[in-house]
Amino acid sequence: MSATAQTRPRGGGLLIGSASLLWGLQFAFLNPTIGLLLVVLYDATPAQVGWSLAAYNVSGFISTLIVPARADRRGDYLRPMLWCGVLTVALVTALALATTLPMAVVALVALGGPAGVGIGLLFAHQRHTGASDREVMRTRAMFSFAWVAGPPLAAFIVGFAGNRAILWSVALVAFVTIATTYFMIRQRTRAGVPTLPADGGERILALVRRPQILVLVLAFVLLQATNFAAVSVTTLYVVEHLGLDPLWGGAALGTAAALEIPALLLLGRFTERVAGSRLVVAGAVAGLGYNLAMAGLQSPLLLIAVQVLNAAFVATVAGVGLTLFQHVVPRPGLASSLFMVTTRVGMVLAGLLIAIAGLPGLGYPSVFLACAVVTGLGAGLVLLADRLR
Repeated sequence: MSATAQTRPRGGGLLIGSASLLWGLQFAFLNPTIGLLLVVLYDATPAQVGWSLAAYNVSGFISTLIVPARADRRGDYLRPMLWCGVLTVALVTALALATTLPMAVVALVALGGPAGVGIGLLFAHQRHTGASDREVMRTRAMFSFAWVAGPPLAAFIVGFAGNRAILWSVALVAFVTIATTYFMIRQRTRAGVPTLPADGGERILALVRRPQILVLVLAFVLLQATNFAAVSVTTLYVVEHLGLDPLWGGAALGTAAALEIPALLLLGRFTERVAGSRLVVAGAVAGLGYNLAMAGLQSPLLLIAVQVLNAAFVATVAGVGLTLFQHVVPRPGLASSLFMVTTRVGMVLAGLLIAIAGLPGLGYPSVFLACAVVTGLGAGLVLLADRLR
């Protein structure tokens, strides 16, 4: 527990929950529509969209490693988070005013990458001020709720007011996020809570070279990859393999997303009695069962029923995984950074898993079988990391 844990300002939970919801809305509004905006506003070709998003993700990857690590040395995660909100406003303004694709890409790289670190700083601040695993997972559940409600709301905004309206909607949410963060800073100042550095003196490279941290990072790269791969091919699998209407794919993904929130809250209770590594392994077993079931099912009703396993897996990786990193990595900012890095790298690896479907004689069921194998390997590495601790 941090040195500031006993002097946390009262009422901070409401502000933290609100900030998590607001950051989730920003991501849910902007990230799924970036590719569409590049095409509609700047006439980008598919290849240009791919390179633009790759540059944007590289910027986010670098920012994820640098910004929270600097916050650790100061013990202050709120002021950098405030600036992330400012960068978000600057980003959507630049995208709305840009007239060419290169200008838009420069904005994504220079502003979008650093702006995306905000949610990781929020989790780091929460851990640094002594929040329990249950509190962190409750905050993560608010972020997930935003991802459930955000995309349909974004689609409504685009359909009602046009493509550029989504940019101004993100700006509006970002302004509220900035105000919320400002009130958190004011609350901390009034309570007299000091900003004590979380830097223990050990260099970052020395920390990440610890065997248990390296193995844990690799384990979650694999687990995150199977999650993204399975989600990405679900609708295609429903249409191409099961021969069902695409609505069934949306129903399956929507069911899993809705169940993820109560799963996070329930797992938060278990973290008080069960070790995080054991919960992650249990969630991975659920994920393994889900992928095996998806590879062989034929009924649309079973498609919906097995989403219970999917939700348990996703909630465990996203929620318990975050708190596990916070226990293993001694600096809150670096812990959030490494966890977010596993997400980004996992997305890249997911593309390789999806590509298996294109091999001769194989199809989308083979992707789920491959995900089952990789999930089992990830669970084994989590156990190994636990033993190395």
